[in-house]
Amino acid sequence: MTRGLAQEVGKHLLPECPRQLGVAVSGGSDSMALLCLLHDFALAHDVQLFCVTVNHDLRPDAHAEAQAVKAQCRTLGIPHDILTWTGWDGQGNTQSAARDARYRLIAAWAETRGISHVALGHTLDDQAETVLMRMARGSGVDGLSGMAVRHARLGVVWLRPLLGIRRQSLRAFLTGRRIQWIDDPS
Repeated sequence: MTRGLAQEVGKHLLPECPRQLGVAVSGGSDSMALLCLLHDFALAHDVQLFCVTVNHDLRPDAHAEAQAVKAQCRTLGIPHDILTWTGWDGQGNTQSAARDARYRLIAAWAETRGISHVALGHTLDDQAETVLMRMARGSGVDGLSGMAVRHARLGVVWLRPLLGIRRQSLRAFLTGRRIQWIDDPS
């Protein structure tokens, strides 16, 4: 299983992988699996991997969860930064505001590190959910296309190398490596 996951990740990063690569990790199973897979990839392909976690500070456990990611990164020898979202006025759609802030914060972090590409842990399950939500909102054909594996935004190339993989496979991978993850109640 690990080999298949590694090949899936590699096909989205090779042959033009940057020498420095960022990965956004929340602590959930998807992003923790991506962190481990990219760690292996980085070692095999002489890529310097950097990790970032955004603490939205919306739940009491958010700080501890970010610290758990930091501890895993320390174990793997990966530099890790925690960014905290501040300044939200509590107005509007929380999820949308948090997503926009996350992209802005990570893009600014990537710029300071000289990182052009950042990997995100979206999976096939997330893709299906996105399409279903867009259908429910009445999106047209263009809106039903789902998430792209690669797209540019805010001066960063965002990669989703797990978009063809089911969450269940990633959890089995983590269990096999005895790596814990956080189940976000939201």
